[in-house]
Amino acid sequence: MSEQSVDQICFDFLGRLPIVVESRKAEISSDAGILPLRQFDHQLGFTAGFIDCLEDTREPDQIDHPFPEMVRQRIFGILAGYEDCNDHDTLRGDPVFKIVAGRKPEDDELASQPTLSRFENAVDVPSLWRVHDFFIDDFIRSFPEPPDRITLDLDATDDTCHGQQQLVFWHAYFDQYQYFPLIISCGENQQILWAALRPGMVHAALGADDDLEYLVNRLRRAWPDVEIHVRGDAGFGMPWMYNVCERLGLFFTFGLSSNAVLKRATEGLIQRAIEQFQHTGEPARLFGQMLYRADKWKNARRVIAKAECNRLGTNLRFIVTNRPGGAILPEACYDDYVERGESENRYKELKEGLRGDRLSCHRFMANYFRLQLHVAALNLLIRLRPMVADPPTLCAWDEYDPERVPVEDPTLPVAALTGRERRRYQNYRRRKDPLGRGQIETWRTILIKVAGEVTQSVRRILITLPAQWPHLDWFRHVCQRIAAMGGSAQAPM
Repeated sequence: MSEQSVDQICFDFLGRLPIVVESRKAEISSDAGILPLRQFDHQLGFTAGFIDCLEDTREPDQIDHPFPEMVRQRIFGILAGYEDCNDHDTLRGDPVFKIVAGRKPEDDELASQPTLSRFENAVDVPSLWRVHDFFIDDFIRSFPEPPDRITLDLDATDDTCHGQQQLVFWHAYFDQYQYFPLIISCGENQQILWAALRPGMVHAALGADDDLEYLVNRLRRAWPDVEIHVRGDAGFGMPWMYNVCERLGLFFTFGLSSNAVLKRATEGLIQRAIEQFQHTGEPARLFGQMLYRADKWKNARRVIAKAECNRLGTNLRFIVTNRPGGAILPEACYDDYVERGESENRYKELKEGLRGDRLSCHRFMANYFRLQLHVAALNLLIRLRPMVADPPTLCAWDEYDPERVPVEDPTLPVAALTGRERRRYQNYRRRKDPLGRGQIETWRTILIKVAGEVTQSVRRILITLPAQWPHLDWFRHVCQRIAAMGGSAQAPM
């Protein structure tokens, strides 16, 4: 005879077969899939390096919740979709989050929301500077050998605020009260190297020259011969940005706002695009280049113009660059600038997927630290993606293989695919390799969000996953790839 709970809920929609729901005392978590990420972090030493940046000034004999525990509580909570400290009032007893934070399931509960808030407000300015250096050092370590060139993408992203946070101001362009963080990421591996929180009404490029110079000096200390290319939209197309890039010997490509002089200089280009579209009926895309000097520029610089005409009308865009190939291959130079859109996808993931805009502390420095926690969570995921990626290869149309993508020329690199073939490859990869490029919501759906029962004994902690979980094979795949790095992660049988 089974022991029934007094707390029962009954449903009768199956007619003669009643459905009874009851609760029982068990250590169960809805986020058991976060454990492989913690194992990867352990082998990488990622959160350990982040934690080393922080100085704990509390009395050692009065500490119930050490910094390592609270940092991991917050970072892995952000990855699992719990971006607020308030969430941890209900998560502090979760057995999986106890394990992730360094406690046993039977130990005392984790830090509460007030404790976490005090922790975030206790971080000082020197600690934040060390965190900046940690992200740079981790970026350098992510390359097995010094790269020949890297691309730094600059962007300023608006962060809407609804409270009384310090240094929140009205920004007329965005028509809102906000912060205005500066983000610098790498175009090659998508990691964020620099994230600086700024007051809400500043210019998009304010302070970007100083931050860029500090970052470049740190990188060149490790890689003296690396070639650095800097990209940014028209908000960064400012004289002080050109000057710092030229002084540091950087290649740059920035967007350039249109003006009457540039429009007059490209009247012929846009007219040719219109005539080509009228003659062929196909969208026209033409390029031109010129030397141009604005009033506040110390010297003339190369400007590339793109003129488009299609059924929606005309589109005229400008970029300014010092890349040597700009005069010979303006289209290729412009297309490389457009690739910075992939970095913008990471900023969207930071804001929307990881809720990096949830900067609701009153103190500015506490919100600055919160931004770093969200960046750390994203960078950890970015470091893991290539470890578990399994992209499909190419084959010819007459060589059918369900594990490969048919194209006209299978000798081409994937990056060279265009048009329909590129879309076919990307659609195939999303099905066959969802985690290799999957954003955080995909990781949560496929890996992180799974119920697991936690049982602690003298010898071990047992995590029991549902045998019919549809994504169990992906869990095994991730564990196998992490185990291949070295360590004790083993794929479940």
